[in-house]
Amino acid sequence: MEKRIEKLKNKALSNKDEAILISKPANRVYYAYFTGTAGYIYVDKKDCFFLTDSRYMEQARRQCSGFEIVELNNDLTIYDFIKDKKLKRLFVEENTITMSQYIKLKESLKNGLVLGLEAIIGKQRMVKDAIEIENIGRAAKIADKAFSHILEFIRPGLTEKEIALELELFMRKGGAEGLSFETIVASGIRSSMPHGAPTDKRLEKGEFITMDFGCVVEGYCSDMTRTIHLGPAKEEEKKLYGIVLKAQLKAMEYIRAGSCANSVDRIARDIIIDNGYGSYFGHGLGHGVGLEIHEEPFLSPKGDEILRSGMVLTDEPGIYLPGKFGVRIEDLLLVKEKGCEILSNSTKEFIEI
Repeated sequence: MEKRIEKLKNKALSNKDEAILISKPANRVYYAYFTGTAGYIYVDKKDCFFLTDSRYMEQARRQCSGFEIVELNNDLTIYDFIKDKKLKRLFVEENTITMSQYIKLKESLKNGLVLGLEAIIGKQRMVKDAIEIENIGRAAKIADKAFSHILEFIRPGLTEKEIALELELFMRKGGAEGLSFETIVASGIRSSMPHGAPTDKRLEKGEFITMDFGCVVEGYCSDMTRTIHLGPAKEEEKKLYGIVLKAQLKAMEYIRAGSCANSVDRIARDIIIDNGYGSYFGHGLGHGVGLEIHEEPFLSPKGDEILRSGMVLTDEPGIYLPGKFGVRIEDLLLVKEKGCEILSNSTKEFIEI
């Protein structure tokens, strides 16, 4: 944590009358390992403070090693604390604070400037260290086991909600501390909805089931999607699955340090376009994963980030035919110098249950 803070200070701060204020939950975990729901990190050239209210003082003292802990209350708000520092420049998470907070911070600084530092933090968090990679890998392994389990559980007549609940319970029992996001289960014509929330629709033979799920270990997320078929599939369905799988695997061959995000997206997208389904793949190929389920870098037509060793990201092409069905296949990948390592190792063979 101290190394992360020092790196941030070196990037953002030049003078003693400048400081950083962090409040985003994921960033509080990243820089202070604080897992509570309220608190601020304040850092200047000299000092590191963690400020929270009475509910979290004991937790902060246990978790926030290297920080001076300050209790906020009616007599000392975060704005009072900032005002006393007499700063000329305060760097904040511009996409996190509200307009009301911005106005109050400006008032606290008087003639000082409130500036953004989200880009600096985003760049720093993109490349994961060994502990982060280990935690993401543990979360991916739990999700892999959940997929193996759900293949034995699925049968006609169950609802999408029951499938989602079973996945979630299994991951919780398997050591997950939470879900990466709300589990997606979409079957039949609903599988054409990329983010179809589970409903009371019952599974029927002769239809696709798309399941997008993940869990959290030590604050870090996993993410995986598999599309399976309940009962024998039609040739059109097998063909569509094959196109998506080909696009996913081909893009994976180009995921390595030095590749450009939009170039990797183009590899998969061109395969789908060449097969006549370009207008049915509307989202980006993938995204970074870490303390948040959607982080930089983003593999998309507009993504200009150069991939670096240590990044963790998804590779998830899909084709969605409204009113018919859809297919998405997603893996979680660790970028390396000469390729990538697959962290989600569930089979991608066409499954007919």
